[in-house]
Amino acid sequence: MRRLAHQFRRFVMVGFAAAIGHYAVLIGLVESGLSTSVPATLAGYLVGGVISYLLLRRHAFASDRPHREAVWRFVLVASVGFVVTGFLMSLLHEGLGLHYLVAQVIVTGTVMLWSFIANRFWTFKPDPQGE
Repeated sequence: MRRLAHQFRRFVMVGFAAAIGHYAVLIGLVESGLSTSVPATLAGYLVGGVISYLLLRRHAFASDRPHREAVWRFVLVASVGFVVTGFLMSLLHEGLGLHYLVAQVIVTGTVMLWSFIANRFWTFKPDPQGE
């Protein structure tokens, strides 16, 4: 249980770094008038995803799973998060009228939980053949 709590703390720290990239793109695109909130958050999600993979593999999960296996798994998990992000932002901001940043905070928390569980128990799970 202690290892899981430690891993989750590191995951949140990595998530914070990824969120800075994500939110910077989101806010920059929306406030400059270059994009509406949903496409802007999806662009930010892609930036945050790159940051996440690079930091999660090494710092949160200390995975020994080869990149050729971990990358496609990470992309699949991130793709689910991408769809959930787009759906929830549409629902919360465009549908319910929440400010786009309030909606994004809710979306970030939701997708963070999904991402931690899926990456911990599948993407970066130790390779049984590598043991």
